[in-house]
Amino acid sequence: MSSFVIVGAGECGARAAFALRERGFDGAITLVGTEPLLPYERPPLSKDAIVAGAGPKFVADAARFEAEGIRTIIGVSVAAIDRAGRSVVLSDGSRLPYDKLLLTTGASARELPAAPCSDGRIRVLRSHADASAIRPHMAEGSHIAIIGGGFIGLELAASARKLGASVTLLEGLPRVLTRGVPAEIAEVVCNRHRGAGVDLLCGIKIAAIEERPSEVRITLEDGRVIAANLLIVGIGSAPNVALADAAGLAIDNGIAVDQHLRTSDSDIFAAGDCCSYPLGLYGGRRIRLESWRNAHEQGELAAANMAGAEAPISSVPWFWSDQYDLTLQIAGLAEGAVTTVRRDLSAEAFILFHLAGDGRLLAASGIGPGNAIARDIRLAEMLIAAGRHPDPAALAAPEIKLKQLLAA
Repeated sequence: MSSFVIVGAGECGARAAFALRERGFDGAITLVGTEPLLPYERPPLSKDAIVAGAGPKFVADAARFEAEGIRTIIGVSVAAIDRAGRSVVLSDGSRLPYDKLLLTTGASARELPAAPCSDGRIRVLRSHADASAIRPHMAEGSHIAIIGGGFIGLELAASARKLGASVTLLEGLPRVLTRGVPAEIAEVVCNRHRGAGVDLLCGIKIAAIEERPSEVRITLEDGRVIAANLLIVGIGSAPNVALADAAGLAIDNGIAVDQHLRTSDSDIFAAGDCCSYPLGLYGGRRIRLESWRNAHEQGELAAANMAGAEAPISSVPWFWSDQYDLTLQIAGLAEGAVTTVRRDLSAEAFILFHLAGDGRLLAASGIGPGNAIARDIRLAEMLIAAGRHPDPAALAAPEIKLKQLLAA
């Protein structure tokens, strides 16, 4: 009987395990994870887990794993991959043999070298345990400092304000959301946070950070001192590649995989946040994505290819973020765009379409309250996947349905 081992018990690994069963794989499946919890979804960590104190949103309960014949080993790390012996070595010294191995090791939150995270007043957010440790500090009357104006930092700022805490958000670059979000949309986000009372400081330089028993003091280069009850560092994440690197697998901004999610070892696959891959839709450009949907889709694709499907990566990158009453969505990659067309859906909602020099639609970025942009972003995603060259005037006209452009 064949034996497949999945290292990394998050959304991606769990999805791969179930997808293998859905495809009829009847061999042994073992899912190994370092955290002492069954696989859970991470998007709620910066929102419901903080605001409402919600427990983990599990991908499936223990009974379902058992019913599908998926063995879960949680709270145990994989210490090494023995490629010659086709087995993984666990932190307790035991071995798991494999015929195919999938690495879904995810990513880790980056820390500031000058202010490593502690169990006290300097924190990062990556796990449910992190969210549980952060939440008690976000009470009315407390002051939260956040370093980093990306999605995590901004979502945490919104959650802190909902709980009544005051917030100072520090960003070293001239604006927030510099990675993949147009300035026009970032400005809307920025204004919404400032309207909610967030003290948002961009273009700042930090001179020193000092953790004291009762507070954290952040000294800026201009001499200002910010005293906070808690400092959250939200400066992005790094792929967990140590295990793959030590095993001699190719690394390139993550575990390097081909269009079938296969690593430099034909019996080892990688998927989700930990891997970089060539995306044919954008000329084979190698990218790495950190998003819930990417983890979900690549888990399923990895399972298919471990079972011999030889299916290439074809999905359009897609991200979203909820902050206050606003939802931001981005489909595709805007790098290389030479023209941007704006489509106003209402007074509070709009979409920006990013077009290449030959008129091909590369990406669409939108923001608005609730689900105001969801349908058009979904249709834009389909236009991108189809490689369409839509008329810019039609994109700008909200009375012309995007569905018509897709059917043309």
